[in-house]
Amino acid sequence: MTNPAGGVEGLPREQVDQFDRQLTEILKRYPPDRKASAMIPALRLGQTLFGHVSPAVQRLAADRLGASPSRAEEVATFYVMLETHEFGRHLVEVCTNVSCSLTGGDRLWAYLKAKLQLAKAGTTADGTYTLREAECLGSCGTSPAMLVDEEMYEQLTPQKVDQILGGLT
Repeated sequence: MTNPAGGVEGLPREQVDQFDRQLTEILKRYPPDRKASAMIPALRLGQTLFGHVSPAVQRLAADRLGASPSRAEEVATFYVMLETHEFGRHLVEVCTNVSCSLTGGDRLWAYLKAKLQLAKAGTTADGTYTLREAECLGSCGTSPAMLVDEEMYEQLTPQKVDQILGGLT
């Protein structure tokens, strides 16, 4: 998997080395004959270091865990917390499930699409935000809710959303 530039599958060498060091620490929590069970943590680590779980990152994780590339792809495409495509600097996920919709989640979704100038879920032209719907964030009693970069915000109004987005760097 090493290329002439010293990286792996086109991935930067320095980040691959960091991946290997951090994965070694993760694997200490797993029996040696079960290291393939660390696929989710390995892919999350890859997403943190490389920005998203590209096919190259999937192959790197599979190689290091002794798993097949197709197994890494299965895991990467199943879990919503793993991004297989590049996304904006900030990931905004709005719950539009029943409880949130009844308390304004749909209106919040429409407000954010208009504010971010998106016709549907996607990434803003400047690459700052990726907006997507979430099926359920488990905040039915404090809806409407959204996640921004894995931080939960509840009982939202358009004004609160403006404050949250305005406070991001």
